[in-house]
Amino acid sequence: MTRTILIGAPVDSGQRQPGCLMGPAAYRVAGLRPLLEGLGMTVTDRGDLALPQVLPRRHCANGAVDQLPATVAWTGLIRDAVRDALRQGGIPIVLGGDHSLALGSVAGAAEDAAAQGRPLFLLWMDAHSDFHTPLSTTTGNLHGTPVAYAAGRPGFDAFGPFPAPIPAERICLFGIRSVDPAEHRALENSDIAVNDMRVLDEQGITAPLGAFLDRVRAAHGKLHVSLDVDFLDPSIAPAVGTTVPGGATFREAHLACELIHETGLMTSLDLVELNPFLDDRGRTAKLMVDLVGSLMGRKVFDRPTRSFT
Repeated sequence: MTRTILIGAPVDSGQRQPGCLMGPAAYRVAGLRPLLEGLGMTVTDRGDLALPQVLPRRHCANGAVDQLPATVAWTGLIRDAVRDALRQGGIPIVLGGDHSLALGSVAGAAEDAAAQGRPLFLLWMDAHSDFHTPLSTTTGNLHGTPVAYAAGRPGFDAFGPFPAPIPAERICLFGIRSVDPAEHRALENSDIAVNDMRVLDEQGITAPLGAFLDRVRAAHGKLHVSLDVDFLDPSIAPAVGTTVPGGATFREAHLACELIHETGLMTSLDLVELNPFLDDRGRTAKLMVDLVGSLMGRKVFDRPTRSFT
């Protein structure tokens, strides 16, 4: 029986729009636990992590960087929680919280994968590439840096080294449509798979996602999925402070999640950037919970598992 471990991460320090700290509660109210249990899974809810009263002293040469000590503290807490959940044989589902929580969640997944001698792959479902470093960001919002940290880019001295940086060919950016110039230049010099919305418009969901999942399977890899609310079009998911028009539709998002489930490859999951203060009667929280259902195997009809190759 699949064991899922819910980890509340009420992180609000990675950006300046207050409200993401209410995200974990919104997922619970929207019925995440009963949905998972209805799919035959055991669920352990670890509750919400909490910052210590005294934050670490940290400094960055870029004076624009905002709330660095709190984000560093969150990173350590979440890294340990995700690593421990994986070592206990569970699938950690990190309930966010803004996307800076992935500085910790991906690090925890990487630490566990390295200990097992298996490669970790990262599927980043987001409107943004989040490939800034603390030195390159102009906004100072650290929710725009986790992919760069996972890839081993320099500039993260305040966070300490990333455990087993993820090679570029094991990272897939999926659904992006907002990339800053500094990120664009860095990505042009990288082998990271960039599947922006034009790629998805031209090729559909199945081909580019299937190609990446095939690489995970061939390498006997572990897969961390980081799902941002703004991967979705804001017309169906308004509860996010960084709306970008032209995102995934309801069916595109469910199809992507269904395809991920059919591979059986996902070993850890982030749900990020939900800001209930901006929601419309919980519709975004409910949609994100529905997508988790597709990620975990909920179907209308059972169909043979497809082969992408």
